[in-house]
Amino acid sequence: MVQYSFTCVALLLLLTHKITAWSPNNSYVPANVTCADDIVLVREANKLSENETEWVSKRDQVTKPILKSFLNTQLSNITTNSSSIIDTIFSNSSNIPRIAIGCSGGGYRAMLSGAGMLSGLDNRTDGANEHGLGGILQSATYLAGLSGGNWLVGSLSWNNWTSVQNIVDTMGQDDSMWDITDSIINPYGINIFASISRWDHIADAVEAKQDAGFNVSLTDVWGRALSYDFFPTLYRGGVGYTWSTIREVDVFTNAEMPFPISVSDGRYPGTTIVNLNSTVFEFNPFELGSWDPTLRAFTDIKYLGTNVVNGTPVTEGQCIAGYDNVGFLLGTSSTLFNQFLLQMNTTSIPDFLKDILTDYLTGLAEDNDDISIFSPNPFYKTEYFNKNETSGSLSNSSYLYLVDGGEDDQNIPLVPLLQQERGVDIIFALDSSADTEESWPDGESIVYTYERQFNDVGSYLAFPYVPDQTTIINEGLTERPVFFGCDSSNLTDLTYIPPLVVYIANNEQSYLSNKSTFKMSYDEKERLSMIKNGFEVVTRNNFTEDNEYGACIACAIIRRSQERMNLTFPDGCQKCFDKYCWNGKRNETALPTYDLQSKVSSTSFMYDDDVSGSASASASVSVSGSSTVTATSSSSSSTKQKNGANANANGVAQGIYLVLATVFNLIAFV
Repeated sequence: MVQYSFTCVALLLLLTHKITAWSPNNSYVPANVTCADDIVLVREANKLSENETEWVSKRDQVTKPILKSFLNTQLSNITTNSSSIIDTIFSNSSNIPRIAIGCSGGGYRAMLSGAGMLSGLDNRTDGANEHGLGGILQSATYLAGLSGGNWLVGSLSWNNWTSVQNIVDTMGQDDSMWDITDSIINPYGINIFASISRWDHIADAVEAKQDAGFNVSLTDVWGRALSYDFFPTLYRGGVGYTWSTIREVDVFTNAEMPFPISVSDGRYPGTTIVNLNSTVFEFNPFELGSWDPTLRAFTDIKYLGTNVVNGTPVTEGQCIAGYDNVGFLLGTSSTLFNQFLLQMNTTSIPDFLKDILTDYLTGLAEDNDDISIFSPNPFYKTEYFNKNETSGSLSNSSYLYLVDGGEDDQNIPLVPLLQQERGVDIIFALDSSADTEESWPDGESIVYTYERQFNDVGSYLAFPYVPDQTTIINEGLTERPVFFGCDSSNLTDLTYIPPLVVYIANNEQSYLSNKSTFKMSYDEKERLSMIKNGFEVVTRNNFTEDNEYGACIACAIIRRSQERMNLTFPDGCQKCFDKYCWNGKRNETALPTYDLQSKVSSTSFMYDDDVSGSASASASVSVSGSSTVTATSSSSSSTKQKNGANANANGVAQGIYLVLATVFNLIAFV
């Protein structure tokens, strides 16, 4: 089995690019750099960038043999004519299936559950080839993340494409990734002075950026704090580590990893409303921008912070670099968590944190608490947007305001993957949202993405038909994988034939993984249990629930190619589609009380030695107990419900801070 370790060699590889790709000041503060006199930093979003087009061509050559091997292996289990159809599909490069994966938001719950799901698709994971879908991740062209899912995608991608298996293997070691045993607010536990020192460093970095003349927001603090757990081997959590650095790292330049994409929502100046008509922005290794008609423009992400008019620097030959700090952009996709910090500030918090939130982040209006400020606006005075739209405010403002990518209720980052220019044939939609009262997904994210195509802002997109959330729950479509858009002949009235969508929702296999989005610490056993459960979700409990499941996934992967080429569907695939495709029927029977009774399986393969006994232990944990923090009921259909924000969040916040305040008061009397 292929194994990949994030070794000292990988660290040296990153450090060798420090001069050319890291922040020019090797700090959090952006700085002036020279650029071409005739440089234009903005383009119209009417095609893929030349950089992405070239990269995808290279990636196709990497994925082709891996995908062909996966398909041959899996389809041979259910059909006798698979080799012939696969050879025919792969004889023409334009017909080879293109795969994308989207990881939902939902805080650390989404990061850990999503990690388990991704590990089940990764051939570097122990057992993923024998009892999982190992090779799909290696065959994927695009990998998108949003909020907590973006922490997963970003921390893997910007750590030299390390694996979840490697993170599991090194868990508990010094400088290991995702060490969230203690809260981000008090990262060193009882070592209060070490926590104070970290927050002092964070405050210094943000204050320095502000002193250099750049606007800052609470997202700067949030992103800096996150970085210490995502990039623990780098100086102060990669204080000078930039997003565009990845362009110069071999694993990316050689297209040995999927193309990572982060998603945020735009908020119009002077408003607080974020809904399906909001502009969806994406960050990728080359660009920031939006395909939506409200902007239709992209800018070179390396030179964010440059003062421009219609993409041309105001000062000829002078640009800004270092604005694209990795932590800042990861924080931008998860700005809902600014509300967590703000709730902290309403309680008896330690003075050093109050100082950070008040002294260094001045001038923040209450309605801007959840935003990330990009100033100067990289799209200032651009005119690519649809003139019929009332969206000129995005390009007429000196500021660009971005918020959590799930605030429009599209908690799975599907919009970038639906772009017709990217030619995606199948999307694996991994959903770890907290839609129900018990913090499980109910398919709300895919329903909202489906509905968006019938609004003006999303009318250029296509998404397969999906049922309402009541049907999704009643038919058990969150308890097993389900395929949407199985027959393209039923989709001809849409703008174009969309990708087939494999929807996989977080559910309980060996562990109650419905944690609150505002649960800010997970001990090692909890982290391993969440990852293990995610692996079991995406593999149908290591194929024990369906030993033909891998073949059925292979059928879904080749479906669009088979339809385009008018080939005969493999004889066993129709049986798979009868089993996994949504049948188009609705079931709007009133929902019963959600059953939380454990359905723990006795069979699993991944990480058993690390979490022995966790399955039986999880069955006995009370939902109301401290080990499992769940969301409370919310009658509104909002991102705070979807991502798990609720009344309990304030209680959790108060609990953390009361402990901290008590410790500080004790210290004061020593």
